[in-house]
Amino acid sequence: MKRVPPGVRIAIFVAALYVFFLSISLLGSGFKCLGSGFAKTLLSVTAAPVAGLFVGILATSLVQSSSSTTSLVVGLVAAGTLNIEHAIPVIMGANIGTTVTNTLVSFAHVTRQTEFERAFPAAVVHDIFNILAVCLLLPLEMVFHPLARVSGFLARAFTGVGGFTFVSPLKFITQPVAHAVSDLFGGNAIIVIALSLVLLFVALKFVVDTMRSLISRRIELVVDKYLFGNAAKALLVGLVFTSIVQSSSATTSIAVPMAGAGLLTLRQIFPYSLGANIGTTVTAILAALVTGSPGAIQIAFAHLCFNLFGTAVWYPLRVVPIRLAELWGRFCARHRTWAVVYTIILFFAIPLLVVILTRRL
Repeated sequence: MKRVPPGVRIAIFVAALYVFFLSISLLGSGFKCLGSGFAKTLLSVTAAPVAGLFVGILATSLVQSSSSTTSLVVGLVAAGTLNIEHAIPVIMGANIGTTVTNTLVSFAHVTRQTEFERAFPAAVVHDIFNILAVCLLLPLEMVFHPLARVSGFLARAFTGVGGFTFVSPLKFITQPVAHAVSDLFGGNAIIVIALSLVLLFVALKFVVDTMRSLISRRIELVVDKYLFGNAAKALLVGLVFTSIVQSSSATTSIAVPMAGAGLLTLRQIFPYSLGANIGTTVTAILAALVTGSPGAIQIAFAHLCFNLFGTAVWYPLRVVPIRLAELWGRFCARHRTWAVVYTIILFFAIPLLVVILTRRL
């Protein structure tokens, strides 16, 4: 890349970035073909808060979109199939499930130990925050219902206000191609998922390589000073970017190769991820206001309150999730098989086992 003119390197970077976002969209399409019907069935049988949490994790891991899970939950609440108390744990689980994309992205660095030791913690710190937030807020919700109460108050205040829908520019440029590719293979989920993973890893190689070649002291200063100069800036960047592209998976996933390349630190990525968590609820709230449905509006606000409450507690205690991510990342960099085991167990095996046991009881 050193002998390639800067203009060509920039063009390669932009093209690779597009393929990266396209691969995430394709991955979602493939998982939806594989699991959307199963996800609907899962959500319809949610009967207990803990089971609902794992249903949310599994359903979102399958459809690769917390927005899709939230939409299904809203539909079930509106139809009277699911009540608010049972729906809120599903939303919590969706917050955890949506982070599986980050973890998959970090595997592009698995062959380079030093990069993987930076990239994997950048991915799992999002998981760890969501898990810690659930560990704190789910028991409180089961006993005192703070999220249900606050979101209910906000829903009553905002019902009838109206909102607006917003077309994500990212979806606008990637969804048509993703649908065309999926149709080309007859909607075969396995082929689409396999192709998306190949494109993901190839695109990330070009993104990281060109990023390294393009990084100059000036670019580092811009990123460090103006975008991630302090926690407030990083959180705001994550919030705004996610509100625009309407995908926290895309927002946080693009930070992983930046961490792998050494451009961002874990302490910069943590508040950015918190902002992405909050930003992903903004468009859902606006869309819910359009419907005028009290149930839809309350679920959207419950999702927002969960992320705000979690941030209010765990950002001041950020040393806990950051340190856990660093320790786990260092361990998995030395024993990389455990990174794969972790992903399978957290996002698929344990949730599926809990769902199976719950249905049998």
